[in-house]
Amino acid sequence: MNDFFILMKFELLPAVIFFVLLFIKVGTAELSNASIIRLANILLFINLVAGFFYNKDGGMFGDMFHTNALIVLQKSILNLGIFIVSLQAEAWLRTHKHVIEFYLLLLSSLMGMFFMISGANLLMFYLGLELATIPLAALANFDLEKRKSSEAAMKLIMSSAFSSGLLLFGISLMYGTTGTLGFAQLPALLNGSNLQVFAFVLLFAGFAFKISVVPFHLWTADVYEGAPVPVTSFLSVVSKGAFIFVFASVLYTVFKPLADTWYHMLFLLSVLTMVIGNLFALRQQNIKRMLAFSSIAQMGFILIGISGSSQAGTASAVYFVLVYVFTNLAAFGVVALVSAQTGKEDITDYKGFHATNPVLAWVLAIALFSLAGVPPTAGFFGKFFLIMAGAAKQNYWLITIAALNMIVSLYYYLNLVKALFMDANASPVPKITFGVYAKLAIVICIAGMVLSGLASVVYEYIYNLSTGF
Repeated sequence: MNDFFILMKFELLPAVIFFVLLFIKVGTAELSNASIIRLANILLFINLVAGFFYNKDGGMFGDMFHTNALIVLQKSILNLGIFIVSLQAEAWLRTHKHVIEFYLLLLSSLMGMFFMISGANLLMFYLGLELATIPLAALANFDLEKRKSSEAAMKLIMSSAFSSGLLLFGISLMYGTTGTLGFAQLPALLNGSNLQVFAFVLLFAGFAFKISVVPFHLWTADVYEGAPVPVTSFLSVVSKGAFIFVFASVLYTVFKPLADTWYHMLFLLSVLTMVIGNLFALRQQNIKRMLAFSSIAQMGFILIGISGSSQAGTASAVYFVLVYVFTNLAAFGVVALVSAQTGKEDITDYKGFHATNPVLAWVLAIALFSLAGVPPTAGFFGKFFLIMAGAAKQNYWLITIAALNMIVSLYYYLNLVKALFMDANASPVPKITFGVYAKLAIVICIAGMVLSGLASVVYEYIYNLSTGF
């Protein structure tokens, strides 16, 4: 029984928080939004800290569920992400009618991601995936009075249903050709037959939808724009991070015998994802859409690292997600504050932003430099390790294309920086007031961007936990 509680600690703690908030919702007098937000942040902080203690490797449920030190680290990164999202959501939630429901949906999705990461069986993985995805559609539609929010939810649920259908079809074909769904048994039964390759392509396409890989990316910008900014933050960082963790693990362990097949797929899709993501980001006027296409381009860099098929490939992907948590949430944190207090989300609205909000302008600028991969920010080291992992295959064309795309991305990131500091605006964004939660989130993100980049021990620790071919 002790092993049960230790091995499933990451899944049980969010469930406990879920029921605490649910009992408050149905069993007590109505609390103020400020009290609910304060309680939720305290519980999420306890959940984050508890993840670093009393962990052990092991499996349960007939080897359908497993955990190890790397999985513990991955879940802790997601716990950190959801804690920062909660801090940043305070300005938006304090006037919302459904605060507890927001946290219930977040926790439901987080539990699904944890089951998905620990899944050692295709069925367990799929159940975790659905538990992680369905609440996201409700979150995207959380601003019930806004038509764009409803449109975002519809596009997300339709895209998710289609990708889930592809995954299920691929899982059924894989089971039909191997007779098993267990991750431990599948590699020995993969012989590279046409039907198995077709089943793998379907599974690959399902993953590609979830992490917005071209050409399965079309839902991303519309959902990012229509959803509330804290939900967009959760989608762009926590949700994608979970799927990247699973994607790399499944390729390196379950589908290792098909490495020659998926390497060529990763090569082609990484190039398309980087190029199309950056080209579309150049044209965007809405800052959330620009960050959406930016995130698509970032997925292309992650595919390069994973294609390296090595211990460095796993380490670079996990490290980049950690850096991405701090960087992207810093950018979206500023956008969330501005959107909640002014409703402005266009890039032109940020002209002259530094004159009225110097602190927030610098936070956003540092985050943009990190996203662009400008040294000495953490984003530079994240992309450097991804490219070095991809270079293990000695495919220098891929590295060259990645470097050129980094140059292209500089244009739209620096265009926003120019608007912040250099462009004049007759009616600039007024001074934004932000409370202790937003300040704490900003401090965590800035400290994370600096320390995770400059402290080499962070990458070394992740590398020592990682596995490759």
